[in-house]
Amino acid sequence: MHHSRSFITRLGRSARVAVHTSIRQMSSKLHNVVFVLGPPGSGKGTQCALIQKNFGFVHLSAGDLLREERQRPGSQFGELIETHIRNGTIVPVEITCKLLENAMIASGDANGFLIDGFPRNQDNLDGWEREMGAKVKLHFVLFLSCPVDVCTQRCLGRQQGRSDDNENSLKLRAKTYLEQTMPIIQHYKKLDLVRDVTSVPTSEQVYASVAEVFSKAGFTPLQN
Repeated sequence: MHHSRSFITRLGRSARVAVHTSIRQMSSKLHNVVFVLGPPGSGKGTQCALIQKNFGFVHLSAGDLLREERQRPGSQFGELIETHIRNGTIVPVEITCKLLENAMIASGDANGFLIDGFPRNQDNLDGWEREMGAKVKLHFVLFLSCPVDVCTQRCLGRQQGRSDDNENSLKLRAKTYLEQTMPIIQHYKKLDLVRDVTSVPTSEQVYASVAEVFSKAGFTPLQN
């Protein structure tokens, strides 16, 4: 009986060691993530490009990934995405999360990932936490704050050929941002995860503040 108890104890200890080892291995594979949020025209794309270049992060845009997947021959999600876009309905967040995860896996050993313009509403947030919460380490949310009227004028003046850069569309996008995305930013503020950087100055001045945020979070600039 004593030997039996001893064997079970040893087996239990071995199992515990295996579990702890497995958890350490899983933790070491977590993707480093920074969400980048702000109103349309706040300079998210510009700052993401600079962070990607200088800190070795990979810039992922949920919208771009959906558009690319929609057009990719043989895509398992393409027809579904097309149907939702055609009907003016929202693509299920599970698909968006899967595309983001696939892009992270395909990027190999990147320092981290900048997820641009996501999560933009409560459904995005709930889906992300359900699908990806255990697979990533969210370091912080980079919030590029800028008055909506300033952003609107920027969008109207940038002449990038975007079909939604017209005044009516921009008003709708700004309304959606204020009603749906701001509550997400407030949610992360309560968790002390928001790093607020004003994006009113020049892109160079904004980037100087952004780089300081990344350095304080423990990320080291690349040696160019």
